[in-house]
Amino acid sequence: MQIKRLFEVPYYQLEKYPQTKAVGGKKADGSWEYFSIEQVLELVNQVSLGLLKMGVQPGDKIAVATYQNRPEWVFLDLGMLQIGAINVPVYPTISSNDYEYIFNDAGVKYAFMGSGDLYEKAKTAQKSVSTLKEIYTLDKREDGTPYWEDILEKGDLTEVKARMEAIKETDLATLIYTSGTTGKPKGVMLSHRNIVTNMIDVKEVMPIGRGQIALSFLPICHIFERTAYYSYLSLGINIVFTGTRNLGGEEGDLRAIRPHFFTTVPRLLEKVYERIYNKGLELTGIKKNLFFWALSLTEDYEYDKKYSGLAQIQRNIADRLIFSKWREALGGRIVGILTGAAPCPVKMAKIFSAAGIPIREGYGLTETSPGLAINHYKPNMAMLGTVGPLLGNVQIRIDEDDPMYPEGEGEILAKGGNIMMGYYNKPEKTAEVLEPDGWFHTGDIGKFVTNSQGRKFLKITDRKKELLKTSGGKYVAPAPIESKFKEDFLIGQIMVIGDKRKFVSALICPAAEALKDWCDENGIECTITPTEHNPTLNNISPETLKHPKVIAKFQEIIDGFNPLFSHIEQIKKFKLLSTPWDVTTNELTPTLKLKRRVIREKYAADIQEIYN
Repeated sequence: MQIKRLFEVPYYQLEKYPQTKAVGGKKADGSWEYFSIEQVLELVNQVSLGLLKMGVQPGDKIAVATYQNRPEWVFLDLGMLQIGAINVPVYPTISSNDYEYIFNDAGVKYAFMGSGDLYEKAKTAQKSVSTLKEIYTLDKREDGTPYWEDILEKGDLTEVKARMEAIKETDLATLIYTSGTTGKPKGVMLSHRNIVTNMIDVKEVMPIGRGQIALSFLPICHIFERTAYYSYLSLGINIVFTGTRNLGGEEGDLRAIRPHFFTTVPRLLEKVYERIYNKGLELTGIKKNLFFWALSLTEDYEYDKKYSGLAQIQRNIADRLIFSKWREALGGRIVGILTGAAPCPVKMAKIFSAAGIPIREGYGLTETSPGLAINHYKPNMAMLGTVGPLLGNVQIRIDEDDPMYPEGEGEILAKGGNIMMGYYNKPEKTAEVLEPDGWFHTGDIGKFVTNSQGRKFLKITDRKKELLKTSGGKYVAPAPIESKFKEDFLIGQIMVIGDKRKFVSALICPAAEALKDWCDENGIECTITPTEHNPTLNNISPETLKHPKVIAKFQEIIDGFNPLFSHIEQIKKFKLLSTPWDVTTNELTPTLKLKRRVIREKYAADIQEIYN
């Protein structure tokens, strides 16, 4: 059997290597629930029959939103796909106004909403969405709100099979509204062929296989995690769904599930590292010395680098005494972690990989389903500072026509079966990025580099639209600067500014817990309190950030990194901010990218103070 359409994935697993725990997740009472591939298909078919009874036609749009990944997402997704309905996954963190816009633009007919405030947000939006017939919840409520299980039907599958046979691989499968750093979201149209092409490519990179466990916690509404889940199913990898808030600690899901693999974003890796580093600071005597000695051994790490003699003995000791505990905190069985959605600081990849937790970075966009390049786990197939070799069905060309970039560097153009069909209802926006011959303009700047084996790797150098131009006419790429500065554990978030200004400066949100530990060590009073909108993040008292020693410490960090950049790229001034940026306060997109325009407007007074 060859997979050509997404709904064929579970049937492929059933034929090749059926799993008794194909999909799992945590129930409301905290217990774990697992479904065999036979049970998955039974529920998928019940969803299909239920949707048919509701009158759903091929091409009808159905929205799904959850705060936490869960098995029901799979049942609904595949149940829609095999009768030709279009899944419109929406981010849980956006506002009811955003729901209203997306539901109207897509013409959504039904919506399935997870826990929290999602049903209320959809209900508010429904007042202005004429196409939206009904909203279902994924958790049963006492008020009689329609429940997703109410739609399940059993019976003859003749019509379901007829619908399946009529669906072509080039048909629209899903409509994903990109979060966007500016303006209204655009609906990216992805066909079965788009995602299946990428799924097949990604399978070649996956370091695990049948019967092993992948933990899925990145939002499945994002194509990065969605393509991963199809890939897991097709390989017979057991998927366990959870949420980002349930991962850490002694009782966390990482320890409970002990996964072999998961995907993540750099910010979550940074948070894990911050916790590890802060625990190191709490140690005393020889234990503390051992911790930081082991950490120092990661500084010269490179993929595939061989050690011998004393260097190997030192690393064996560090592994036994320090790094083994890091691995145990992640469940003790990690074979690999793939990070994407934002640039991964090289330091993060070095430290974790040196500790026996292999980190690899990949690159892609929603419009490319998403993968374009991924660093592999096989020898000589990964290179630090790059996003890896190209995937098998991907073509890349570097547009070198722009004179502002050095030779060999320019905008990345991509072509292949994974490139989107276009933006829904926006032919003019589609024409801006998609050429008639199929080349897609990514908006990212990059170049190719080669390793010692002569293999080519793609390196991202910046975002085209994020280039700054100083008042002196010099171009500055902020992303590489920000990525480097975030390697310091005291810097939680940073945004480089300087467009149309005389010099480059930065807004910095310190890492609250790390700064408090540093302040405690240096006899400085530091108060941190949970933010109003997200209790997992902390505000820092403004008085702390004004303390001369704190300012001097951050100046020391700036002075340490500045020599790595040209004079025009060096940060001359900075402003410390007491409140971290977050999705809920609109400074970050749901995929944790900086909304630069929003931040510039919100902190206009602080920026003006810098340049005064």
